[in-house]
Amino acid sequence: MPPRRSRRRSVAGIDQNELLDPEALADPDSSFYEINGVRLHHKVCSHEDEDSPSDQSSDATVSAASQSRISLPILLLHGFGASVFSWSSVMRPLARIAGAKVLAFDRPAFGLTSRANWSGDDSKPLNPYSMAFSVMATLAFIDYLGAEKAVLVGHSAGCLVAVDAYFEAPERVAALVLVAPAIFAPRKGVKDRETGEPGGQKQSVPNDENSSLNLFARIRNGFLALCKHIAGLVSKMIMAIRGVVQALYVKALVAFLRSSLGVMLVRWVMDKFGILGVRNAWYDASKVTDHVIQGYTKPLKSRGWETALLEHTISMITDSASATRVPVSKRLSEISCPVLVVTGDTDRIVPAWNAERVAHAIPGASFEVIKSCGHLPQEERPEEFLSVIGRFLRTVFGTPNEQVVQAAV
Repeated sequence: MPPRRSRRRSVAGIDQNELLDPEALADPDSSFYEINGVRLHHKVCSHEDEDSPSDQSSDATVSAASQSRISLPILLLHGFGASVFSWSSVMRPLARIAGAKVLAFDRPAFGLTSRANWSGDDSKPLNPYSMAFSVMATLAFIDYLGAEKAVLVGHSAGCLVAVDAYFEAPERVAALVLVAPAIFAPRKGVKDRETGEPGGQKQSVPNDENSSLNLFARIRNGFLALCKHIAGLVSKMIMAIRGVVQALYVKALVAFLRSSLGVMLVRWVMDKFGILGVRNAWYDASKVTDHVIQGYTKPLKSRGWETALLEHTISMITDSASATRVPVSKRLSEISCPVLVVTGDTDRIVPAWNAERVAHAIPGASFEVIKSCGHLPQEERPEEFLSVIGRFLRTVFGTPNEQVVQAAV
């Protein structure tokens, strides 16, 4: 009887029986920088580099912009499921606009950054899949470039990293560019918690001049106070029970995600919806080329990609630091550096109206909408993307008499 051949597995068209170490998949211009034992894949473009065929921006746009360079490096922070590849069309043009280096790196669990082994009781000083690690890596790369500060450009979930890096070290961030920010915008007209009225104005209550003499009123007030006290105790008990139940639920969920069933689930999700998600992120899915698909599926050739993605998800669920912090959406009004919010008018993943609310919540923020564009302006509309960023940077860092140059569309 002939030996049984092992069944070949495939995820999004990538053979899972032929996985490699991430560094074996590196491009000629790839580099790796080690932080806390994690090999972070990154690419750097200089304004002095020669043009690349991947640059899709018009010569007029970049040459006009380069006449007024800001001489500040730019760090690019990709979103969930993306990588350095997402910035490939705009890195070199941005370097020429800035007159400085532009660096993009793969956050842990994505791209070609090494897949670190991690568990909750690990001896490593910091969970490499946590938001705190991404923030630390961002600030470390500013040092890596030898700069005092840099412009941070975040896309989607990368905007959370950019904003958290700002709050961690505001003196290191010259400006923020938030592209399709995956940040829940604060609601307008929130009622005052104490009064339930907008603006926090308490309603005047007429004094009962006879209340001190009214025995019934005294009994009523005492009974109401007792009921309020009992309700408070019951509420605390319910909150404690809910906390225990939630902790047990989280533990069970983490155990499931780290099981073989969790690995099977993430493989199935990526196989069924990975490429579909990329196409859905574009305004015109027919323009998603094989080159784009290959750029997004290449990390699926990395050994351990599925466990790393699961650990990233677990980190988001169990991040105790985030649980004790004020949510980013409630701190947007504290940002004091120059900010540009960019969105596509047909973003089906993070709606344009949410991006506009984020811009309104940040004092003095600029807001730009790119027409006929989905969730990935830097890929789908690179010329318009470069134009709005160049205009913003020149407005913020240029000379007062400088003429703003419009991009050639």
